[in-house]
Amino acid sequence: MSIEYSAVQWNRQKRIYDLVLVEGVGVFLLLFTLTSKVLFPLVTVEIMLMRGFASAAFLLLHIILCIGPICRLDARFLPLLYNRRHAGVTMCLLALAHSALAILTYHFGGDTNAIVSIFTASPLVGSIAGVPFQPFGLFALVILILMAATSHDFWLANLSAPIWKALHMLVYVAYALLVLHVSFGVLQSELNPLYLVTMASGMAAVLSLHTLAAFKEKCADKELDAAAADRNFVDACAVSEIAEARARIVCLSGERIAIFKYDGRISAVSNVCQHQNGPLGEGKILKGCITCPWHGYQYLPDTGASPPPFVEKVPTFNVMIQNGRVLVNPKPNPAGIRAEPAIILFSAHTPTVTS
Repeated sequence: MSIEYSAVQWNRQKRIYDLVLVEGVGVFLLLFTLTSKVLFPLVTVEIMLMRGFASAAFLLLHIILCIGPICRLDARFLPLLYNRRHAGVTMCLLALAHSALAILTYHFGGDTNAIVSIFTASPLVGSIAGVPFQPFGLFALVILILMAATSHDFWLANLSAPIWKALHMLVYVAYALLVLHVSFGVLQSELNPLYLVTMASGMAAVLSLHTLAAFKEKCADKELDAAAADRNFVDACAVSEIAEARARIVCLSGERIAIFKYDGRISAVSNVCQHQNGPLGEGKILKGCITCPWHGYQYLPDTGASPPPFVEKVPTFNVMIQNGRVLVNPKPNPAGIRAEPAIILFSAHTPTVTS
């Protein structure tokens, strides 16, 4: 990350983000309470709060799951991604409050252990309406707590980016469990079609946005050359196709490569940031460093190493320019190893070859 970037302290952007997040949750719970009092005047405070926390958590989970694909489709939404983990922790706390109220209301104070009661209170019957729904919610809560507990950069650094990301991909498992929790719970007890329409709309939004983003990513991952692994250099793009201080992302030998143009030079590095696997090629060069658009982590374009005192490194690729085209060696150099930048030489008559 950049020298100015602070990984732990709250900067102005984080404060605004968190303020909007907290106020949004507060407004939702207030409106939910007022609406519940009007539509269900006899509902108890415990049930109202239980449903309010559950609704807020489930809505926030949908928003969290939509942020990623929205940012893939339109980079203007990237600010929403910077502190998404704050939304995740908030969602977990809301879910935990809902679960605590549910256990206290329905499972606490009996002869059976409260957790055991979740699995035994609703025995299986020969009807779909009798499928016990609370275990689905409990398993989802365990996943959400695990993710919230490991959301700090300390765990990212100690678990490594691939393992940390794999762990946090369990959010989709938690989402599926919560869909089952709601489907066999409130949708079985409430006959108003509004509940089903709302549920279906949320699922449609998540699935459609992920499908669109996946289609866009698949198009970007089109291989430059099927025989690239057997060649020393592969034609990647024209120099003119790369904006100054920006990158062109190409897929070569199954790996995304970010080709940057800066100060009359061309360098290529792995597109994967070592912080949270962010897309380096969607960032830009600031003060001589490739800056990841997600959280500001930085790398020198020729070495792929972060400036001191940071130690993150990404693989580099050897490049050359021929007839105005950028050629890339598909074999990566070890992370942090310098690759000589290709110099852009302009000629009024003949294209120049340089490496």
